[in-house]
This record gives sequence, structure tokens and C-alpha cells, in this order.
Amino acid sequence: MSELPVVVIGAGPQGLAAAAHLVERGENVVVVERGVGAAAAVSEWGHVRLFSAWPELTDAAARRLLEPTGWSAPASGYPTGAEWVSDYLAPLADALGERIRYATSVTGVARQGRDKVVDAGRKSQPFVVHTVDADGNESRLLARAVIDASGTWDLPNPAGADGFPALGERAASDLITYRIPADVSDLAGSHIVVVGAGHSATHAVLRLSELARRSPGTRVTWVLRRGSAANVFGGGSGDELPERAALGSRARKVIDDGVVDLVTGFRVAEFRRTDEGVTIVAEDGREVSSVGRVFALTGFRPDTGILREVRIDLDVTLEAVAGIASEIDPNIHSCGSVAATGARQLTQPEPGLFIVGAKSYGRAPTFLALTGYEQVRSVAAHLVGDHEGAARNELSLPATGVCGGSGDFEDNAGSCCAAPATIQIGRTPSIALSPARSLTLETS
Repeated sequence: MSELPVVVIGAGPQGLAAAAHLVERGENVVVVERGVGAAAAVSEWGHVRLFSAWPELTDAAARRLLEPTGWSAPASGYPTGAEWVSDYLAPLADALGERIRYATSVTGVARQGRDKVVDAGRKSQPFVVHTVDADGNESRLLARAVIDASGTWDLPNPAGADGFPALGERAASDLITYRIPADVSDLAGSHIVVVGAGHSATHAVLRLSELARRSPGTRVTWVLRRGSAANVFGGGSGDELPERAALGSRARKVIDDGVVDLVTGFRVAEFRRTDEGVTIVAEDGREVSSVGRVFALTGFRPDTGILREVRIDLDVTLEAVAGIASEIDPNIHSCGSVAATGARQLTQPEPGLFIVGAKSYGRAPTFLALTGYEQVRSVAAHLVGDHEGAARNELSLPATGVCGGSGDFEDNAGSCCAAPATIQIGRTPSIALSPARSLTLETS
């Protein structure tokens, strides 16, 4: 099978980096990308500025591939998603050239002539990557190995706190968005709710707070499932990514200033349509009413449907690659760091198959580009037989300065990754609730 290519699924940051490492090692590689251009998912949030600086957003092998073309790596600054694409990812894709097949979706991965159940001769058979192009033409691509870097962007989590869409969530879909807003001007004068505690939710809250400051009558409510906002605002001076720390500090300030109302311990159970928009009902019966738009930014989950005919080992809780799950479990910590990541931890029961990038994290948050670049460096080394290089761990991630598990709803207990930051919220925000409902906010 040595004459067959390695197939990489997805031409995003990690997929392109994987291809660059393989090309550098003389491997035949084919990248299959559903979008019409590189990094289609990143382009969809191109208006968002990253909190990682340029030196943390480019891969070493990719830089070596690009530099002979006259490209030079940006040395400083924090790009938007669109700038990341235009100044790095698109040039990298151009350098990879015809190795990338655009507007082509992977519909399945299997072993040739073997479904998931069959043992006999399985390991000696190549992979078959089933694809369909934009015109509906189906194809099969044989591969000696497959790297799934398809990400999780296409499968956002619902607002419902139990993992399924809340009652009425589908019916209210015209009022619910699962992406960070780019232009919010049409929401002026309305009541807007953001559900979620991660960086996407924080970005949305800050963008909406600007609208609230300049447009009287605009109300922004931030709904958190957890009982405390402590971890939401980040690790402050303990965070080694300054822009990530600044994001949390800005979010805390809009709460302090009363621009955004904060509701904690609110686990969405139902959306009820009303003449004024929608009322959001919590599991404990509390309500946030007269809502004109909801931004449900509660994370993403992996779509493993294309891998249903190969044998994979995922953590039963996180749906992350089992070998790294204990290091990234948000019920334990919020570090966003992995002690060791590479081919050994990412190995699947199906030899030659690897899940990398955000998809390797499953439902766990805090994935950084640096993590993915180290993953694909190690996997590429493994696939060419450089076992020493594959075993070497070159990953050094910045600490977040956050203590406690982000999956903890009640007390912020859990292991620490750095010294805790002191969080103080100056005022208790007022929330308009339906009559006969009470609301307790934890503001420290």
C-alpha cells in the first residue's frame, strides 16, 4: 500500500499543516475539502479576532514550505479569522496546489471490501474514502492512511442544557443563532440573550455590549449554566495569552458597568414563543422573557458519522480521542493544556487512522492551534516510520491562569492549573422576569 496517498480530511489549519509535514517528508498526500477554498470554517468566523498571536498560529513545516515562495511569517499581532486565512492559510493551500480537492465532501471512510465487523484480512486492506463533489458525483479514493482533521464547526451544541434541543428550540430557530454575530445593528432596541460560557459567548457578549452602549433600549442578558461566573472571566494576570486575559477582563467590566445582565445557574429547558418574541425557561422554572434574539454559543461536538465503518476509540463522555481525554476533561480542569500529545495518544484501533485537531477534543473546549500543529507533526513522523520523532513532545502551551473545572455547575472545585485569580463583580444586575418568579444571582 506504500504507493497509495495519505488522505487528509479537511483543509483547515491542522489539515493543511498535516499535508505540509507529509510533503516535507516526501509523502504522497491528498487533502479533501468540502469548501470551495481553504479553511472554509475559519472564513465563516472571519470577523472574529483571535487571542493567539501570529507566532502561535503558523506551523513550522508550513513555514518551511511557504518561505521559498517569498512568503514571510507575520511576526506579531493578533489576526482576525479572515486575516489568518488570507495571510497564511490560503497561501499555504496555494503552495500545496493540486494536492487539495475542493468542493468535495467525505461521506465515509472504510477498509476496502471490509465493513466494521469483518476481522479477516482487515489490516492488509487500504482505506476507502468515499466522496461526493458539488455536482453530486460520487468517488472512492484509496489511501494507505487517513487523517481526519474535519473539525466540529458543522455541529454546534444546542441551547438545551441536557444536550438535546430544548422544548421549542427547533420551533424558535428563526430567533436562535449558533454563531458569533458579525453585524448586530439590526438588533438595536431589542432584548438579546447569549447562552454559553466560552470564548465564543464572550466575544458575542462584548460585540453586543457595544450595541447596548450606543443604542438606548437595547438589553443584553448573558445566561450561564454554571453557578458561578468565576472561570468565565479567565485567569487575569495568570493567563499567558494576554489577549485571552483581556477578553475576560473586558467581559467582567461590562457586567460591572451594568451594560450586560448576568444570570447564573440557568439551564435552559424550554423556549416559548410569545407576542414579544420568546421566553426562555430554565430547568428550575426561572424565566427570561421578551427576548428578540438568542445566541446559543455552547460549544461544538464531533460528527463521527463518516467513521462509522472503521474502528475508533473515543471517550464515552467527551467523544474525544480516548488517549487524550483524561488530559482535557473540562469536569476536572480548564487548563486547555495536554501533558503529552502525539501519534501514540491519538492511535486508533484501526492502524493508519488518526483524528486530529478540534475533532480530537470531541466536546471538550479550549483547543489551541498549537495543540493541533504538534499532533500532526507527530502523526506525520509516525506515518513515515520516524518513531523517535513521533514520540518526541514539542508542545508547550500557555497557561490559562484558571482554576477549577469548566464542567462544574455548582462550586468551582477541581484541580488547579495555575494560581487562582480573584474575581469581583461590583453590582447585582437586574433581570426582567415574569411575575411570580424569583432569581438569585451569584456575583462573587
